[in-house]
Amino acid sequence: MNAGTTELTAYDLGGFWDEMFDADGHVREHYAPLARRLATLSAQDVTRRQLAAELSFQARGITFAVNQDPSGIEKIIPFDLIPRIITAEEWQRIERGLEQRVRALNLFLHDVYHEQKILRSGLIPPELILGARGYRRGFRGVEVPRGVYTHIVGSDLVRDASGEFYVLEDNLRTPSGVSYVVENRRVLKRVWPQLFTDHDVRPVEGYPQDLLDVLRAVAQPIAHEPTIVLLTPGVHNSAFFEHAFLAKAMGIEMVEGSDLFVDDATVYMRTTSGRQRVDVIYRRIDDDFLDPLALRPDSLLGVPGLLATYRMGRVSVANAVGTGVADDKAVYAYVPTIIKYYLGEDEILPNVKTYVAADPVERAYILEHIGELVVKSVNESGGYGMLIGPHAPASDREEYRRRIEADPRGYIAQPTLALSRHPSWQHDRLDGRHVDLRPFILFSGDEVTITPGGLTRVALRRGSLVVNSSQGGGAKDTWVLS
Repeated sequence: MNAGTTELTAYDLGGFWDEMFDADGHVREHYAPLARRLATLSAQDVTRRQLAAELSFQARGITFAVNQDPSGIEKIIPFDLIPRIITAEEWQRIERGLEQRVRALNLFLHDVYHEQKILRSGLIPPELILGARGYRRGFRGVEVPRGVYTHIVGSDLVRDASGEFYVLEDNLRTPSGVSYVVENRRVLKRVWPQLFTDHDVRPVEGYPQDLLDVLRAVAQPIAHEPTIVLLTPGVHNSAFFEHAFLAKAMGIEMVEGSDLFVDDATVYMRTTSGRQRVDVIYRRIDDDFLDPLALRPDSLLGVPGLLATYRMGRVSVANAVGTGVADDKAVYAYVPTIIKYYLGEDEILPNVKTYVAADPVERAYILEHIGELVVKSVNESGGYGMLIGPHAPASDREEYRRRIEADPRGYIAQPTLALSRHPSWQHDRLDGRHVDLRPFILFSGDEVTITPGGLTRVALRRGSLVVNSSQGGGAKDTWVLS
């Protein structure tokens, strides 16, 4: 850093693929205008904008709560001021790969809840599917509107040391984070509008309307002017800000379970002017808690009788009940097989190599090489239930060995990836931090809509590979160039 401007030449690549700089330390062509802009600013200029962004997030109440934090304190997700830029050509391939993936997974879900042809084919062990925690046997044969199970999907992408994009996992139950995609853009435009004069960036602000269009499209045929609600677990949920943001942006009611009731196989909402029929529920509650009569009897979050009404085709639920079977990290290992089986195509975006502990041969490999692998619980999220072998103490590795041997179906393992890095503003200079990308995909049955960009999450701890906000990660605006 020199006295007058932000120093780019001192940036350390660290031996990783860098989003902004090539292997020789030269700025990549699509980042050149941003680099020129940064080079004209002092450290004080950038820090001032960083502080303004943080104050803007606080003023707008853009927060999350860490569910595992006993204090229940709400926090703002740390905002990294330096945007990530993706070229139009790269984005086209990402779009094609994500559309292929969502269509194949939707066909897979329809099959495992109906004919189960793929299970009889022998391509996937039936016990892997039928024994999955997210598989709902009681919903076999239930027809969902337009055959859509996966209305909203957030797939996590990473780039490895070669610069290749991989899908790390798929989130098909209640994916979160899209509100930060929109708010990151708003805040960056507010505190640093000059950046946008140098690039032709595709907008992200249309997501709520696109989501509303999908929810309307999957209403049951009996609903001519469908009433749509967003079902939230309540103010203590980590993503409550997002629930409120989306409901307001779509112009729909945000409700808790106690605001709804079932009468005569119909879901109603309590209002000050009487009851109102509900046709579509965008649920941000996991399956287990949706209906205490059908699943967990101790649930205070759901609506008694909801799932019987759903089975009868009297209300639509997005995402569909039972999508968790395709969210299972062990099933993820078979997604290339699923794509080939249903679409007759090779995957456009490859999976990360995955070892399934339920397979005896792969389990032996995991146990022998646990110090080299990332081990994950198949149903955990948010960075929990995970062991990063190379960075873990011997006691933790032994503990995970015991867990895997006791419950092989509950674990998978993957190589420790050299995730790509991106310049991040740290104190008074640019420093490389590992990143991933969560694009958001909407599916109405006919059309797949992918918001151009997504949530770039940043591991703000130096050297850390864990990008989740619950584990101290931050986020940055993601630009897709026109």
